[in-house]
Amino acid sequence: MRLLPVLLVALLPALPVRASAIYTYREKDGTVVYTNVPPAGVKARRLGGSSFRQAPRPAEPAARSIIAPSLYLAWMTEASRKYNIPLALVRAVAHAESNFDAHALSRKGASGLMQLMPGTASDMYVQDIFDARQNIFGGVRYLRVLANEFDGQMETIVAAYNAGPDAVRKYGNQVPPFEETRVYVQKVLALYFQYKQEGSMTSQLEPQAWR
Repeated sequence: MRLLPVLLVALLPALPVRASAIYTYREKDGTVVYTNVPPAGVKARRLGGSSFRQAPRPAEPAARSIIAPSLYLAWMTEASRKYNIPLALVRAVAHAESNFDAHALSRKGASGLMQLMPGTASDMYVQDIFDARQNIFGGVRYLRVLANEFDGQMETIVAAYNAGPDAVRKYGNQVPPFEETRVYVQKVLALYFQYKQEGSMTSQLEPQAWR
């Protein structure tokens, strides 16, 4: 499947997590730009540094989840149905990646609820990486791409979400021997089964390989 890229200009990887200020403006094509450098010649909005919070580290234990806004759950449900990804997995990834914080920002530049890197966000048609709905749909679309490539094998999909598909391919479509990735996979799978047990969305249909 060929994905048509959408330009996403972002200097987020170079930003400290606790930046004093971030500026945002919209390009003519609709792309939203975030930068820590005051832009010249454009009308930009200044965002306070407190708007952004450090994302959980992939290998740290899952924090007790905040109550996700019902709107986030509605969008996750919509995206999970659209891309045929288990809702429990979507919730588990968002919990592990950002603890449902739409303004989470990692030191590597991954951003938002699903912690998308700017390049991945662009490939998944996300124009505003901090727009919660776009971020959710981009993350779930990416899970669908990984599910197609790795035959619906959940451990491998989750590993690829963390370490990248190239790393998974390098190790024979298995979980790479990286401590961070292995701990991350265990964390996401534990959260997946926790959300699945809750049974809040029993109508969610899952591919056979994921049951």
